[in-house]
Amino acid sequence: MTQRPHGLDRGWKTGWAFSLPGLLTLAVVMGLPLVYAVLMSLSPMTLMRPVLLPLTGLENYIRVLHNAQFWGSLWLTVKYSLVTVAAEFVIGLGIALMLNAVVKTKPVYFAILTIPMAMSPVSVALIWRMLLQPNLGIVNHLMETMGLPRLDWLGSSDMALWSMAAIDIWQQTSFVVLILAAGLASLPRDPYEAAEVDGAGKLQQFWYLTLPMLRPVAAIAVIIQLINEFRTYDLTYVLTKGGPGTSTEVLSFFAYRQAFLGLSLNEGSAAAFILLLIVLAITVLFFWVLERKAASVSI
Repeated sequence: MTQRPHGLDRGWKTGWAFSLPGLLTLAVVMGLPLVYAVLMSLSPMTLMRPVLLPLTGLENYIRVLHNAQFWGSLWLTVKYSLVTVAAEFVIGLGIALMLNAVVKTKPVYFAILTIPMAMSPVSVALIWRMLLQPNLGIVNHLMETMGLPRLDWLGSSDMALWSMAAIDIWQQTSFVVLILAAGLASLPRDPYEAAEVDGAGKLQQFWYLTLPMLRPVAAIAVIIQLINEFRTYDLTYVLTKGGPGTSTEVLSFFAYRQAFLGLSLNEGSAAAFILLLIVLAITVLFFWVLERKAASVSI
């Protein structure tokens, strides 16, 4: 039986000594509420009857899955997330490529880009709610001066979701830009110099060199944004509160409505955990596909 070297054993113990306080803090701050929420999702607990026992098993999950509004909210969340993430990635990649060519004033541009990202979603939603106000908002006023009709951006069931998506894209694209710009700055120059010697144009270099080498960084940006969009709540609550009707009721807001407006903490917790499982499944599937592609390229 092999024994660990003395130095390695001491390093292992030191690592655990430094990590343990943080891990215990995480266990208390995140673990206990998570366990309590799981118990709530398996219990008959409501705001009118706040008791955990006796546990009812998966009854709350079954009721949620049989709720037609749950499936409507899920489809709305998927549609909203795909549109916003795709737009953020395309716009972010374009801006990152332009910034990569800038030399002197790059810090100024990065400072400007971090402003939307540094703002809280609640403050962003409040600002845009005033700007998009149908009668007094500056957006409709500018449209009117150009001869265009006023629009009810957040009060129309056809426009509310896409107005919310546009606001989300405005705020979150900066994060994608920063990640992709960092990835572009770390790419090696040798392949590009070899491609120029071989006569490859800028478009060919982008398609055959930049995109493949940027794939791991791009994957991280996409999956982080996909998780953020799936759990979007702040914008929905401040801008529309799920309305008009249920046209902007994404899954996180559906869980809130079931728990606090419908007084069913158990069903709200079950809906929240279904959302968690969906996000985990997407994350695992995304990285599995990415690893398969990386393995096929290496072979």
